[in-house]
Amino acid sequence: MRKSSVAVFFILGLFLASCSQQEQPSSNQPAPSLGMPAPGANPDEVREMIVVEEPSGAVKSFDLVAKQFEFIPNVIEVNRGDKVKVTLTSADVVHGFAINEYGVNERVVPGQPTTVEFTADKKGTFTFYCSVSCGSGHGRMKGTLIVN
Repeated sequence: MRKSSVAVFFILGLFLASCSQQEQPSSNQPAPSLGMPAPGANPDEVREMIVVEEPSGAVKSFDLVAKQFEFIPNVIEVNRGDKVKVTLTSADVVHGFAINEYGVNERVVPGQPTTVEFTADKKGTFTFYCSVSCGSGHGRMKGTLIVN
């Protein structure tokens, strides 16, 4: 009985060893792109790992009204990667719509809807504001863009 147990363990060990061996990539294959060094690569040459989150890519549309001295609604919430489409109308005088972090700055003229489109590729809370002097309360005319 003892000899057969040793033989079974020996065969099992050989089987497990053969299953755990991985095929080594040939020198002309590209390295895996998971932020890990390729097998046989010098770890000192690996400088950083890049983590890429998948953007959602959904299109989020908003209708905003600009009027002295507010935006209605004054909060927009989207997810990182969303394509944002804002259609603005002015209820009274010429206004502006700006978001510095996204390079957005457009004039909004009464009677002429203005559409602004951008991709929300930065997470955080950002201020949008009127960028055209529109009266004594102009400095208070702000809203919030939240990118989750």
